[in-house]
Parts: sequence; structure tokens; C-alpha cells
Amino acid sequence: MKKILCFLMFLSILLCGFGDGDSSFSLDGLKDYEKEYESEEISVCAYTSSKSYMDYRMITATDSRQYWYIRQYMTVDDTGLLLDEDGFIGVALGSYYGVIGDRYYFTLDTGIVLPLVKVEEKADEDTTGGCYHPDGSVLEFVVDGDRAGAFFGVYENGLILSGNFNNSPYFNGVIQSVEKVGTELNEHRVTYEEKEDVEFDNLDIFTYENTY
Repeated sequence: MKKILCFLMFLSILLCGFGDGDSSFSLDGLKDYEKEYESEEISVCAYTSSKSYMDYRMITATDSRQYWYIRQYMTVDDTGLLLDEDGFIGVALGSYYGVIGDRYYFTLDTGIVLPLVKVEEKADEDTTGGCYHPDGSVLEFVVDGDRAGAFFGVYENGLILSGNFNNSPYFNGVIQSVEKVGTELNEHRVTYEEKEDVEFDNLDIFTYENTY
């Protein structure tokens, strides 16, 4: 009976799409972002600017929490970024920063505030102190590579933004502070320019070696 229920759940996601929340979003809004939820400042594990990326389709272990979290709570924006219903951007973080589903405000020294949700965890053996990769990246955006490449541009080395989202003015800057986001709303709510969401339509397997 349990196997039948699991199969029906899997089939329903295939038929209905992965996460159909209304995550209206504007990259231009990040510079004037108002924090929608109450939050508490926590320590920064590394002050870096490097911001790598990986394709969500590399996550294919169907028994993993991240696989199901992405498909239940995230949608693909026309920028190729993964967003939850509140406009938090899906990223991979090391074990230093919580568990799958935890949300954060990362503020950069350029004044940009990144609302982020942890949808994938970097393996401890691939990070220093559960924090950053050898390339220095604490943040690793989880994207639809095709859409992100079309929006942000693929460079001569074959990588989106030359392999570093810090090359985009939307994400440029050194991590200055980090806040853990709670569940209670602030008095002032965030609004975004409305954009159409795109549903997931692919299932493949995850390998850490394919991160950038």
C-alpha cells in the first residue's frame, strides 16, 4: 500500500508539474529590496564575491529531500532562476547554513539584498568548513541552464556568465551580512513586477562534479 501511495504522489507531480506557486519577481528590485519577513542576523562563514551555479536537472536522486523540495515548492522564472512562492531564489549552500528549505537574506557590500532559499546542500568533502568551494563560492545558484544561459549569456568558455554570477550587476558584490529568515511577516510586504512562471518538465540525476 505504501509503495502504491508513493507511486501515485510521484505520478501526480509528473502530470501536474513541479510547484505552481505565484512567484512574481524582478531582478531590478533586488537593489531596493524590502525584507518581507522577520529575520535574525547570523555569522558570515566567508566574505567572498564568487557565486557559482549548477543546473537543477543534475539533482536526480528521487529519494533525496532536495529533489522533492524543488519539485514541490520551486518554479523556474524566465531568467532561469528557481523561485519559491515568495520570490526567494534557490541556491546550494554548505552545511554551515542550515538544511533544505531554510531561507536567508544575504546582503552584499554593493547594497544588493539577495532573498535565498537553500534547495541543495554542497557536500562537506567539497567545501571548507561546510562553507565554500575551492573556487571561493559560498553561494551556488541552482538554475535551469538553458533559460539562464539565454537570459544572462553564455561566454566563450561555455559557461553562463563565465561561470560566476558575480559578473552580473544583479548579483555583484562581496557578502557583507547574512540573516536567517523566520516565518513572521514584517509590517511592510515586498511586491514584484508580475512575470509568468515556468513549470519544470525534466527529470535527471545529481552529480556534484557538474557544478561550476
